[in-house]
Parts: sequence; structure tokens; C-alpha cells
Amino acid sequence: MDQIAALALPNVPSLVALYHRALVVTEDGEVRDLAGRELDHYLHSAPPPLLVHRPATFRRLGLSALPAFDLLELFAFVRPAVQVPPTVRGLAMALDLPPPATPEDEVALLPQIAEELLREMTRGRPLPINREAAMLAARLDRAGWVWAPFLRRALLHSDSGEAAEPKDDPIKIWRNLPEWEETAPSPPEASHPVTETEARARLAKILGEGAEQRPGQADYAAAASLVFAPRERQGAPSFLLAEAGTGTGKTLGYVAPASLWAEKNGAPVWVSTFTRHLQRQIEAEMARLHPDATLRRQRVVVRKGRENYLCLLNYEDAYHVAASGSAPILPLGLLSRWALRTEDGDLAGGDLPGWFGEIMGAANTLGLADRRGECIHGACPHYKRCFVEHTIRRAKTADLVVANHALVMAQAAWGGIDDADVPTRYVFDEGHHLFDAADSAFAVELSGLEGAELRRWLVGAEGGRSRARGLRWRLQDLVAIQDQLAAPLEAVCQAALCLPGAGFADRLKQIDQSDMLSHNPAEAFLAQLRAQILARQTGTASDHLSQECDLAPVTIGVAEAAQRFARALERLATPLTTLIERLRARLEDEAEDLDVSQRNRIEAAASGLERRALARVLAWIAMLRATDAPASEPGVRPDYVMFLNLARKGGQDIDVGLHRHWLDPTIPFASSLVLPAHGVLVTSATLRDGGEYDAEAAWEQAEARAGASHLPAPAIRAQVTSPFDYRTQTRAFVISDVALEPGPVSAAYRDLFRASGGGALGLFTAISRLRAVHERIAPELEHDGIRLLAQHVDAMDNATLVDVFRTEPDSCLLGTDAMRDGVDVPGRALRLVVFDRVPWPRPDILHRERRIHLSQGNPGQYDDRIVRMRLRQAFGRLIRSATDHGVFVLLDRRTPSRILSAFPKGVLVRRVGIAEAVAETREFLASK
Repeated sequence: MDQIAALALPNVPSLVALYHRALVVTEDGEVRDLAGRELDHYLHSAPPPLLVHRPATFRRLGLSALPAFDLLELFAFVRPAVQVPPTVRGLAMALDLPPPATPEDEVALLPQIAEELLREMTRGRPLPINREAAMLAARLDRAGWVWAPFLRRALLHSDSGEAAEPKDDPIKIWRNLPEWEETAPSPPEASHPVTETEARARLAKILGEGAEQRPGQADYAAAASLVFAPRERQGAPSFLLAEAGTGTGKTLGYVAPASLWAEKNGAPVWVSTFTRHLQRQIEAEMARLHPDATLRRQRVVVRKGRENYLCLLNYEDAYHVAASGSAPILPLGLLSRWALRTEDGDLAGGDLPGWFGEIMGAANTLGLADRRGECIHGACPHYKRCFVEHTIRRAKTADLVVANHALVMAQAAWGGIDDADVPTRYVFDEGHHLFDAADSAFAVELSGLEGAELRRWLVGAEGGRSRARGLRWRLQDLVAIQDQLAAPLEAVCQAALCLPGAGFADRLKQIDQSDMLSHNPAEAFLAQLRAQILARQTGTASDHLSQECDLAPVTIGVAEAAQRFARALERLATPLTTLIERLRARLEDEAEDLDVSQRNRIEAAASGLERRALARVLAWIAMLRATDAPASEPGVRPDYVMFLNLARKGGQDIDVGLHRHWLDPTIPFASSLVLPAHGVLVTSATLRDGGEYDAEAAWEQAEARAGASHLPAPAIRAQVTSPFDYRTQTRAFVISDVALEPGPVSAAYRDLFRASGGGALGLFTAISRLRAVHERIAPELEHDGIRLLAQHVDAMDNATLVDVFRTEPDSCLLGTDAMRDGVDVPGRALRLVVFDRVPWPRPDILHRERRIHLSQGNPGQYDDRIVRMRLRQAFGRLIRSATDHGVFVLLDRRTPSRILSAFPKGVLVRRVGIAEAVAETREFLASK
């Protein structure tokens, strides 16, 4: 029989979701537009429909999810480790099919997409990735996966009994993954400089002949070369602040000297950016540097924390649970296809599509990563195949390691990540986020959730369905050959019971305040924190909202409970210290007898205990001992800001804790990372506040936010302006006649989105307003052929939403802070940005203290500076190339004129009514 003719397609309805209604092509070919009860009744009586993205589809319809033939599941099987936007248009473009223009085109195209994917499976049967595809399809068929019978037909698999023996189960991917091998240690790095001329020449080579000429890019590359000069004296790195306007081409600008320095000196340069999504954007740019994919994989490595990668031991555990019938096998079946094809095993932002976790469940994606610091390293049976270990070893010999700020800050705190060498050269892209990244990295939180999580890590699961394993399990192999570990290990597990237990939040309200000694020390302390917060809440505080208050002066109850809890934590710190010391003593005593794997295992165990437990416990003890210290006098600058927070969700307490932040987090950042380095480049399009009329003051503020003011020598400054003609490429309006109420604001968004014909990004300072606007305008925009996507509404994560927005040129997207920064949507797909209100900083305790002490005597200017930077970042999303045109609108009629200097030179901001703004938006964008 001809292979193609043997294909079979499911005879089921095709469905495309609109807003609370659906277009359906029935099994008989009838096209129906259904909504409400009629739609609900049809979906419950008809066969499972053919659709794209089951959770998002039913969320859009306002219905509970039902069984379906999800084309994304089929795509994940046929094309593992391939990114595709989760829409009909996205699938069509990936398969080289004509993209649909209307919802009617979309619903008609669904069967054709299914047929093309099945044909591709037929054609790809001989490929190595498909050697076990038929066996896997049979395995999933027995589990009831709706696509399995059709895949088996496509693979020409007989329907006769082909049940695989358990040892042959294709889902056991660890059988087929490659192993890494140890290599000789890298020699010391050399000290050859990169000259400005060399940097310019390397950039020209990367760009090639006929490349787009970007004014200032070569100058930027030349300036970046300054951080690759040999260091003159210890503790005095070359520190360059480089502001490169949007469109400069800064990525390749700093890659040119960085890659050349790495090649000349035999050591990697670490490039750090803000988010995982931006890491992949930088990695994509490396195709210009190394067009050959194999060479690029050797020279450029993306590094993330372990919690981002598939843990094979967790995967094996999940497999056994699923094989016993206690969990569905389908997610692991599809994940097994990806794991055999993935570049690096990255579950978050790598080659596993973001929608995979959305349709298969987070527990079957990031839930299979090392999310609790439980890695047992050399004791793991899959250690030699571990994705993380592969990546660590590739990074040692790479030229460029693309990391994120959170990972690099962890390196700053601990002097190294895993067993990687500490870099001497760094590039911090999106450098305007360094202050906040350092704030998160060096802050300490003593809360119920943090304490309960550490208790689980130390003790393991204490009933329930948790798979958490404690220290006894993780260290059992070491205890077996080093029995002097047994006593301190047992002491740790016993002392850890002073930490909060599962369900602590429900018990805090019932703790008897008059008999605190009978309660768990941690929970007694948390109950006292909660009581102080409630006692000092303001009259406007709501029982449904999270609340905070100053720590000092503490109540008598907090002071007494803090000291009792501190004594309990000291009893935990003592055996932890002993355990770490005895592990490291073995490294010294048996240095000649231990092989590399054993040394790595012991060092990893000791480092994990120190980082994960002891350092945290010691920081908590210090915080508790300081609780009864007197409050700082007004005007006296503190080193730390300490406050209490009661977190609530849906009117229920979910956590309470004591928080400690550095007043200036760039102090520990500078001392632990910058001072030991040899060269550091901090770059961004928005390093300086455009509202500062004094250029020197603007630079000084940028240096303070990057930590340069704590260095022994002044920072080098460089500026390259944007090449764009903002006067002709943009229009900017502040709306003067829209009341900040749901009705008028929603109408403004609707009319502006209509005027642009889509391609609009709506930004909000509150999730509640975003949701209210979406509910009001989504049906009307859909009637006009404009799809409205929304963060916190659609069943998609941020990266997936941006992928859809980028693919659907006439769609609109509503979002909050995460959509304001680092979203790259070039061209016509983004032609309008609308901000609902002035993005003032949240007036919490931490901001209050920084506003007082870091504002140089002008707290109001401190707030304005934050707002202007946020507006600059939002505006930066709009114009990404010389051919882009766009409109920026701020709906807040209370916008002060002093913050409008945030925008690039050439942008003319006008105050107009909404009707005029709508008319000019329509006319301007239509003319372009």
C-alpha cells in the first residue's frame, strides 16, 4: 500500500476559539458559529475537536477544558525540540502552508495541518530520531493518547501485538543519551589585550560585506575593547559604563572584542543579561559570529541555574510513577522525544516550546528540574549523562558564556558556580537592571515558606504526596563509607524540626499567645510577627491585601520569640558546620586516593550544605539577634532595611516573614564580583536618566546604580546615540481628557487599538485594571478582526504570548512590567504602545528608605528618575529598526511635564484629547 495513501485523519470537528464563542466545522463539513449553552452542549455531545492549544482554547471560551485532538501535541511528537508559535498561523508558517487570513481560514486549515504533520512523520521514518517512534506511538496508544493510532498508521506499524518489554520502553531515555568525559584542566588565561583597531576589524568580519551600516556600532565596539586590557593592579578592574541607544547594534558591538579576547587568551567571557528569554536572543545573534552550528555550540554556551534543566533522576522517578498507573504517561512520552533531540536539556526558554508546559502541566516540565537543590552529583546513576554537567563542561572551554543576572549574582555571593572557574571578564547587558538584580540576590528572607522549604530539604517528606528527599537519602552513599558523618547528620535532621512545618499558615492564627513555649519556635515567632503587623496596620489596610510594617520597635512578644528561635537555629548550625567540616576534611585526608568523580561528589555535598542551609541559617540568626536593636534615628543612613511582611492571596494568609535588604545592594555586588574581576562592561540603552539636565549628574546616578561609585578608580564612560530619526518615525501623546476609571480607560484602549489596526502593546501598572480592560474590549476588537492577548488572562506564559503577538501582526497584547522590558518585536508587529498610568514606584518601606537615603536630598527627584527610566524602557519597545514607525500614548492626564524628558531626543510629546490622538494615530500609521 502507498505510504501516503495509508494516512488516516481523525473524523472529528475542527474548532477555533474566538472570545466566548467558537467557529466549528462539524464532521459533516458544516460551518457553525456557536456560543453560550449551545456551544457547551455541542462540545459535550460531539467527538473531541481538532484544535490548537487546548488550555488556551477553552480558557478563551470560558469553559472547562475537555478532551481534544491538540495539534501542538502532534507537533511535539513529529518535530521535537522545535519552537513554533502556538497558533494556527504559527503552525502553518512552520509547515510552509499558506497562512490563514481569517478565523474561517484557520478552522478550515486545521485538518490540513494534521495531514501535513502525519505525512512528515511518514517521510521522516528513517531518521535516527524516529528509530523508536513506532514503539513509542504503540506505548502511548495503550495509554489512550488520541493521536497514537494515526501516528502508527503514518509509521506503517502493524496493529498486531507489539507490546514492548519494560526494558525496551522508549520512554527510558537515559539509555540513549551521550555521556560526557573528563578533560584536562584548562591552563591559565593569557594577558593579551584587544585594541580598538582589532575590535573594529572583528566587528566588520562578523557583519560581512553588504551588512546594514549602523552609525556608532564600530565606535561602540572600540570603546568596549577597553575592558579587555590587562589589569594594572589588584582590586582595580577596568569598568566601562556604555549607553548605546536603541538600534546601535550593541550585542555584536561587545561580542566583537569579547570573542577576540577569549580566542587570544584561552578563557571565556561571561555575558549576562536580565532574563532567560534575552539569553536566547543573544545566543541567536551568535549565528553571525559562528555560522556553523557545530562550531557555535562549542564556542558559545548558555548557562542557567540547575532549576532550569531536566533532571534525569526526577524524570526516572516520574516514569516509575506513571508506569504504575498513578500519573499519565503522555507528558513523559512527548518529553522523551524532546530529550533525545534537545541541544542542552533546558526546560525554560531553550528548545522546549513554552507552550509544552502549558498543555502538559508545569509538574511535567519545570517540576522535573532540580528545584530544591537536591542534586546528588556523582552519586546519581545518570551523572555521566546529566544535561547540567554536559553544559558545565562545555562552558569551561567556550569563548562566550551567556548567563543571566540572577546566576551571576549567585556566583558573586559564592565565588563560583558548580565547579566552573571564576571569570575575570564580564559584560552586563540590560545593565539598568543590575541594581534590582543585586537587591534580590543579596536580600535575606526569614519567612514561613522559606523555613518550611529548608525543613523539607533537610528532613525530606513528612507525609502527604511530596517526593522531597532529605539529607539522609542524599548523603547515604557518603555516610556508608564515612561513618563519622552519621552523628552530625542525625543531629541536623532532628534540629531542623524547629523550622515551620507544612501547613504553618493555617496554624498561626490559632497559636496561643500566652503559652508560646509549647509551640514550634519558628511558628511561634511567625505568629508574633503577624500580630505586630496587624497591630500596626493603618486604617485603610484591607484584610484581603498583603501588608507590611517596620521591624523596629518590636513588640515584647516578637523580641522574646526571636531569641528563642535564634537559640534553636544555633542548635541546627552546629551540626551543619560539623558535617561540612568532616566532608571537606576527607578531601584533604584522601586527596591522592579520590578520583575526580568522588572529589566532585564530596565538594558538591559540602558546598550544597553551606550554600543551601548553613549560610541561610547563620543569616537568620543574625537577623533574629538584631530584632530588638533600636530604630535608626531619622537621617541616619542604615546599612540594611528590615521590615515585616504578611502575604495574602484571596483574603487568606499565605506567608509571613522578616525581610532584610541592603539599602544599597551594589555594595556587596561591587565587593564580591566587580573588585576581583579584571574587566567589566555594563551596557544598556537606558543607563542614564534622560530627565537630568546636568549631564554629569546623570552619569553619576548611572554609576551609583551600577556600583561604580564603590570602586577605587573612576568608571570609563561611553555613549553612542540611537541612529533613528524619532521626529519622523514616532508620535507621542499624553491624553488630557480620559478619566482614570474602567469605562473611559477601556474605551480609550479600544479606540486606539482600532486606529492602529492591531500591532499594539497595552501596558498596565495593576493586574486588576488589565483584566477589567480585557473583559470590556476583547469582544469588540474581535468583531473588528483584532485578537486581544493578555498576560494574567490567557493560559500562556509571557514568552509564549510574545511569540504569538510577534507572529500575528494584527493582534494586540496587554501586559504589566514583564512586557515593558526586554521584549523585542521588530517591524509592523508592534506599532503602538499605550500606557494606562504614570508608572510611579510602589510606595513600600524599602522604597521609602531608599528614597530618603539614596536621593541626594531630593526624594521627589528620586521618584521621577524611576518613572522616566520606566517610560524610556517602554518607549524602547516601539522603534527597533530604521524602517519602524510607531505611536506612544500615555492615558494619564495627571502626567507631570517634568517626566516627559524621558523620551529620546527628537520625540515631540503633545497633550491632546483622545479623539485627536485616535485620529492622528490612524493617519500616521496608515501613511507609513
